[in-house]
Formats: sequence, C-alpha cells, structure tokens
Amino acid sequence: MGGWFPSALLALVLFGFWGFFPKLAVQYIPPRSAVLFQVAGSLAVALCVLPFVGFRPETHPKGALFAALTGIAGVLGTLFYYQAAGRGRISLVVSLTALYPLITILLAAVFLREPLAPRQLLGMAFALVAIFLLAD
Repeated sequence: MGGWFPSALLALVLFGFWGFFPKLAVQYIPPRSAVLFQVAGSLAVALCVLPFVGFRPETHPKGALFAALTGIAGVLGTLFYYQAAGRGRISLVVSLTALYPLITILLAAVFLREPLAPRQLLGMAFALVAIFLLAD
C-alpha cells in the first residue's frame, strides 16, 4: 500500500461522519439552511489551509475551473442529500448515494479513457443491483 492509504482511510472515516451528520442537522433545521452551514464549515477548512499554501494558492485556469465545478457539484449534491436525509432512513440514503463511484467510473472511462477490467464491470453490475435492492 502506498502513501495514499492513510489519507484514504481518514477520508473514509470523515465521509462516514459526513453521511451521518445531515440526518441530525435536518431534525433541527431545513435542508436549505443546513447546506448553508455546511458551506460555512467548508469555508472554515479552506481558511485553515491557506497558511499551508503561503496564502497564495497555485492557480491554472483549467484547474481552478474544475475545482470550482467540484464545489458546485458537491454543494448541489449535498443539498439533495440533505433533502433525502430529511425524508428517508439515513442508512438507505447514505447507502444509495455512496454508489456515486459508478458515475465517476463511467466518466473516467469515457473522458479519460481509463480501461475497465471485466472484474470492475462485474462490480459495477453488482452496484446497479444494489441500487435496485436499496430502493424502497
């Protein structure tokens, strides 16, 4: 395992909390308000990162564009996640939305021409079955 593993493990744990906290938030405030507070939390993290880049983040037009698109997709996805969390069982909502790698894999295959092995295709097929089984 490379140097990526500890970071991936921390991401796994933090994404677990990320999936759980919205259910608590929407018990007290509506989804649209909750997403505003989440963005405020994200901004706090961004401000903490600033000193680590010498208050001068590297820029490139395409890199900045794709990073901004990441933020837009993430916040919009989060808004819909909050709405789903407020209406459904969090165990089902997080399980279904956690299958987002299917979309990433397809995008990577089409636009980045990343190859898909038969085993990966089988895994994707199982994920599609999981979507069917998780749907109420």
